[in-house]
Amino acid sequence: MSQAPEAVVRRLIEEGFNQGNLDVAEELNSAGLVEHQGFGPNHPSGAAGVKTVITSLRDAFSDFHLAIEDLTVDDDKVWLRMVGSGTNDGSFMGNPPTGRRMQTDVIDICRVADGRIVEHWGVPDRLSVLFQLGLAQPPQRWPSRAPVFRNDA
Repeated sequence: MSQAPEAVVRRLIEEGFNQGNLDVAEELNSAGLVEHQGFGPNHPSGAAGVKTVITSLRDAFSDFHLAIEDLTVDDDKVWLRMVGSGTNDGSFMGNPPTGRRMQTDVIDICRVADGRIVEHWGVPDRLSVLFQLGLAQPPQRWPSRAPVFRNDA
């Protein structure tokens, strides 16, 4: 009997990302998983790609944790708003560890079929992580108000 979509995704977050159990990535992700989040041209597909993400996050932040703030299920899709956090005690994006803590917002959508994740869309706020770790600097001056765009030209 296959698990409900919410149970599948919650297990992947808790056991995979939070506990570092790579076997659960193999169990809960389809070999043909379609990944819509940009990880670069050499990122492996399917469950191997999920295992790569879990490993790289836990190598860069040994105490990495995803907290589910909101979760909604719509038929076969699970929508999540999460907060990721951790201490940068390993290499991150080719940079040496900074020892700094980070916290970032993450939005994920997973489509589940027959108890496995078959499609994933993800939007992590990577730029805020780079700012918090001191690996990138925000603009020195922010606009006093948002620009106004008009279509009456």
